[in-house]
Amino acid sequence: MEVSHAIPASMAGRTSRWRRLADRPRAGMRWLLDTVRERIESLPYDYPPAVIIGADVALLVITGAAVIQRHSYFPSPLPLIAMATAFLPIPLFAIFGVKPHPVLLKGSALLSCALFLLQPVNADFAPFVLVIVAGEVAAVASRGLTIGFALLAILELVAFDLAGHVQWGNEGQRLQGLPMYVMGIMLGVFCGVMLQYQRRFLYQERENQAIRAGQAADEERRRIAREVHDVIAHSLSITLLHLTAARRALQTDDDVTEAVEALVDAERLGRQAMADIRRTVGMLDTSPALLAPEPSAADIDELVGDYRRAGLTVEYARTGDLAVVAGTVGHALYRIGQESLANVAKHAPGNAATVQLDVSTEAATLVVTNPLPLGPPPRHDIGMGLRGMRKRTELLGGSITAGAADDGWTVRARFPLKSGACSTITALLPGMLKTKPQEDM
Repeated sequence: MEVSHAIPASMAGRTSRWRRLADRPRAGMRWLLDTVRERIESLPYDYPPAVIIGADVALLVITGAAVIQRHSYFPSPLPLIAMATAFLPIPLFAIFGVKPHPVLLKGSALLSCALFLLQPVNADFAPFVLVIVAGEVAAVASRGLTIGFALLAILELVAFDLAGHVQWGNEGQRLQGLPMYVMGIMLGVFCGVMLQYQRRFLYQERENQAIRAGQAADEERRRIAREVHDVIAHSLSITLLHLTAARRALQTDDDVTEAVEALVDAERLGRQAMADIRRTVGMLDTSPALLAPEPSAADIDELVGDYRRAGLTVEYARTGDLAVVAGTVGHALYRIGQESLANVAKHAPGNAATVQLDVSTEAATLVVTNPLPLGPPPRHDIGMGLRGMRKRTELLGGSITAGAADDGWTVRARFPLKSGACSTITALLPGMLKTKPQEDM
């Protein structure tokens, strides 16, 4: 036989009602805490919560001690009113959203201390309310408001001392308490001023970090722009050369095989250029990725071969051991050679170019020359290409010249090669090491 344990409906209703009544204070407290948290975060003073809470706790301890000292005045409510007055900005801020303006802090502290001193006691803790609030005001207010509050606090203590309400020891020692309280107010002001200077330095450091981050971002964008420019200029120049060769093969010789080969090379180089562009633009992504290695000085041979296959006449000579060329220098040599050959294909089509790479124990030198085309002389040092080559060279402590010479155009880049620890530091910190450019050989 089963026994039923069902709860009567009336009892269940009363239980639910009591739960709702018990949840109301909890919900109200949760709403109050959330509201206080939101309003604390909206404060313009930008101090850590621990600093604000620490000052409030210190004020609570001081006012509590001052209330206990006045136990002989019980049942007078004046000490409790003085204590509540000291904390008046807190409920105004938490409930009504009135921000703790320095004037409000000053007024509540002066009034609270005055109410306490109306009932004097020996070795009174009440004046230390002014010490704590003097520090709070100095930490958030201007210099004028800080000095004004300190003077008002000192005048208030002097007035109550003349009335005999500031007591310390016996009658002969009464004046010893006032200098101590005044020095306490000055100490509170100095502590608050130090906190405000610390906050200003924090703001200044944040601004400097934002400026440095912006400068680093701009430099990174310029670097990526140079990379994209070099890749696109190279790929388009050599692709156009292949397309021109295919067109001529079909128009003049009717050689389909040669035209197909030129188009196949153009397609291959176009795909390679797309991959390079994707890899370069992928530098903007902060997520980790497996990137292909950057081209180096050893890839200049393949670079010259691509232009030769595209129909550009290039005489190429290389001397020295490429193993002594660091990765950053090799990458710069490759990009400078790439940009120079792209300019030859663009500005001097049909003319031959000469590429010479000389690597010694002291320096690596790349020279690219080509005859000047017929017509007006080219404008010097304009466009992103030359600026990019010059920037690459300067960052690595090298030297570069580009211009007309001996009825031709010559680009000459020279990078000093260092050994040992110097080369490691130069590779890691090219922007910090400003090596004086060596003279062109």
